[in-house]
Amino acid sequence: MPSVAQKTHSFEDLSSHFSLVYPIPHPKTHPELITLKDLNREEDLLRNPDSFRAWWSAIQSTKDSFTAQLKVEKPIDLPEKVQELLGPLASPLARRYLQRTTYLYESALQTFPTSFKLWKAYLEFRMSFVLGKPIIKKRAGGKKKFPEMKDALEEEQDDLEEWDAWLDPVVGWNEWKALIATFERCLMWLPNLPRIWLMYLSIFTHPKCPPAVSLTHARQTFDRALRTLPPSLHFRIWVRYLVWAESKGGETMVSTYRRYLAIDPSLSERFSALLLSESIGEPRPLEAAKLLLSLARKAARGQYLSPEGKSPLQLLNDFTDVVEKHAEEVGMDVEDTDESNAAIARKEAEDEATTQSAAEPASVDGKLIRIAGPPVTLGPDGKPLPVYDEDEDTLSPRKLNIEQIIKKDGLEMYKDQAGRLWTGLATYWIKRGDFDRGRETFEKGIKNVVTQRDFNQIFEAYSEFEDSLINAMMDGLEDEDEDDEKAELEEEMDRRMKEFEELTDRRPFLLNDVLIRRNPNDVQEWEKRVALFGNDDEKVAATYTKAIETINPRKATPNFHRLYINFAKFYEEGGADGQAEPDLDSARRILEKATKVNFKQVEDLAEIWCEWSEMELRHENYDEAIRVMQRGTAVPKNTKVNYHDHSLSAQARLFKSLKLWSFYIDLEEAIDTVEAAKAVYDKILELRIANAQIIVYERGVELFTFPISFEIWNIYLSKFVKRYGGSKLERARDLFEQALEKCPPKSCKPIFLMYAHLEEDYGLAKRAMAIYDRATKVVEDGDKFEMFVVYIAKATANFGLPATRPIYESAIEVLPDKQTAEMCLRFAALERKLGEIDRARAIYAHASQFCDPRVNQKFWSEWNNFEIETGSEDTFREMLRIRRSVQAQFNTEASYLAAQAIAASEGNKPTSQDDEDYDPMAAAEKQAGGGAKGPAFVAATKTALHKPQEAQASAPVANTDEIQISDEED
Repeated sequence: MPSVAQKTHSFEDLSSHFSLVYPIPHPKTHPELITLKDLNREEDLLRNPDSFRAWWSAIQSTKDSFTAQLKVEKPIDLPEKVQELLGPLASPLARRYLQRTTYLYESALQTFPTSFKLWKAYLEFRMSFVLGKPIIKKRAGGKKKFPEMKDALEEEQDDLEEWDAWLDPVVGWNEWKALIATFERCLMWLPNLPRIWLMYLSIFTHPKCPPAVSLTHARQTFDRALRTLPPSLHFRIWVRYLVWAESKGGETMVSTYRRYLAIDPSLSERFSALLLSESIGEPRPLEAAKLLLSLARKAARGQYLSPEGKSPLQLLNDFTDVVEKHAEEVGMDVEDTDESNAAIARKEAEDEATTQSAAEPASVDGKLIRIAGPPVTLGPDGKPLPVYDEDEDTLSPRKLNIEQIIKKDGLEMYKDQAGRLWTGLATYWIKRGDFDRGRETFEKGIKNVVTQRDFNQIFEAYSEFEDSLINAMMDGLEDEDEDDEKAELEEEMDRRMKEFEELTDRRPFLLNDVLIRRNPNDVQEWEKRVALFGNDDEKVAATYTKAIETINPRKATPNFHRLYINFAKFYEEGGADGQAEPDLDSARRILEKATKVNFKQVEDLAEIWCEWSEMELRHENYDEAIRVMQRGTAVPKNTKVNYHDHSLSAQARLFKSLKLWSFYIDLEEAIDTVEAAKAVYDKILELRIANAQIIVYERGVELFTFPISFEIWNIYLSKFVKRYGGSKLERARDLFEQALEKCPPKSCKPIFLMYAHLEEDYGLAKRAMAIYDRATKVVEDGDKFEMFVVYIAKATANFGLPATRPIYESAIEVLPDKQTAEMCLRFAALERKLGEIDRARAIYAHASQFCDPRVNQKFWSEWNNFEIETGSEDTFREMLRIRRSVQAQFNTEASYLAAQAIAASEGNKPTSQDDEDYDPMAAAEKQAGGGAKGPAFVAATKTALHKPQEAQASAPVANTDEIQISDEED
């Protein structure tokens, strides 16, 4: 006879055990519910049916009795799979336990039908036999009392109930139905208790909840809970409701979230992410895009605050990401987009016409005032509701006009993010396969952006698109077999590659267009545009003309006058390459036009007149040059004009320009008579614009040459800087350049220092560094070391220690040997500060070739200390080897005598032969620790070369670790 374990169990055999609790067990139908031991309990309950304590004690004693029996029960002789199907009701004892305890609970509830304690314990008991044993999770910290819905959902998902060893919903379907029926009876008596509802709803999140109750019945139960409980308790139901809806996905999740968002839009962003997720069913990108667009617009109007802290721009970028990834499902095609754009344009034109033709306010002619307007729909709070927009209606199947949305909600509101928006729009068209429309969008974006960052973003995306398209064509060309199609594809690819090359060549021009659009008054960018055209005279002339027409003189950046001057030189020199005939008439017309421009500074207008006169001088038109200066210095009738009154035009103040009069004086002195020059001087004195600079310094520096003029320049420049400071910075720079132009190297050091201090105080640090660098190349050799020291100190203060490395390197190349060694010591100290030990060691090695150990003991002492502190035995031995090699190079009788003489003159004691025989390793160890704490290096006793025995006997002090290196060895 087969054993029980070998016996097969059919579905009918297993399901025949159920239902155990329906109908409700009673001693009449189940005599085994009451034993002889239970008679006293039953009699006591009959005598005291209204005693809650008696019923509770009877139930607890029954539970304790069966719990003890279950602990000592023998293992069930059933297959493992059968035990998994039956779960907690696999043993007869457990089934009897369920029936007897159910009988007691049901009997007690007939007397106390509204007892929450009794119902809660009964339901938990029944759930343990159907849903399984609950798994208790450990929590780190407590919950927030009133969390945000977003945080509450995350916590609910983490704290969702979990069970172990449940009853199979197919085998035990009757028990599952009985449990649900019990909850329904409980809610009939206690409908307003949220704890009972939450226990009931936890059944629907069970992983084995039967499909018959996990969908429609569950949704209806959630709805009944919301209808039954007061609004203050809805939050607890909605949390569980939304978690359940997310687990089901599909239309159930969408419908549930739509209902919740009608009362609380804080989960809109979470809902949009769920709509795009594939884990909940088929994605709905159109609905997600409309929802994100609605959120972005509400956030821009201040009607929505993102729980995740996103700005309106970030929400719009999320919308753009959805559009890029799901272009086909979200947006219209090219034809529909063009029709929609045309319809929007017509509507805007009609609205504008209606606005212009609106009735005027009432006046004396009897027109009526229109007080009331069209009816406005108000919300519950009394505020007007927003106008219906189909683009924000998530239920509408109409696709979106992406071009119009990006233009209206993106480019018009977020001008600083134009690059991202244009790139997203172009990517949308590319994803749809409309490559021509994508290129048009890229080109339109490049022509509309006004920042270099946006331009770079669009251009990089444009280039990547063209490159990927060409690569795709090349791959298709390899796979193509038919000759006709292959030839057509090759022709298309050649055309694309040519366009790609043209795009690359156009980049400087496109970038220049962007910078000019950002600031049309930027003179430097117009000059760069002229340089881009190179030798194309026609385009250069057109660019100059357009620049002069575009720039507003009062808003122009500095050196606007140079644009006119360069334009005139363009005609004077015969075009950009000088191949054309010089056109002085055109140059004169340009300068004539420039003299009528109201520049911001009078000095700019004065330079125009000076340049005009110089042009005439270059072409030997001396009389014309004089006439030009006479026109420029013409004195008006009213000379009581304040030169610094900027409310007046530059032309009205020009006659008081010292720069113009100074040039006129120089011109008269050079090509005219003394009387004419005196007349100009008298005119300057008459206008009361002369100063000591004009009378004394200017004449002094012209009459005398260096070195006599050095003192004049020194006083002149110091007083000029002291008086004007940075107010006449360009004039001061011109004076310094004039002084340095003919200054000999031995006298230019003070002028360079004064020039650099001027730039540091009033100019740019970069220009000051350039002046110091220039000075190190110009001053005489005796001053170069000091100039390098000043240069290094200033570079350190302005740009930090790493910026001085190139200065040190150039100094080492230029300075003489003795100063090179000193500079190397400073360079090595710098590298040591920066932690570059190897670089410092290399610098010491390079400087050693200039340092005789008998003379420059400071250098070798510093290197010795450096190796002791940072080196190893090998590096220390390498230092000793280099020292002996250098000493051998200097070891001639003449050099030795010279070294002694130099050392004696400098007060240094030359190194004797006895000093040379001392042990450097021992001295290093002694210096490092005095021998008290052990040697500073580990002696290599096994690899050391020992001295012969005779040498050891004769030597007073022997070092077994000394390395023997011949004096001839390099």
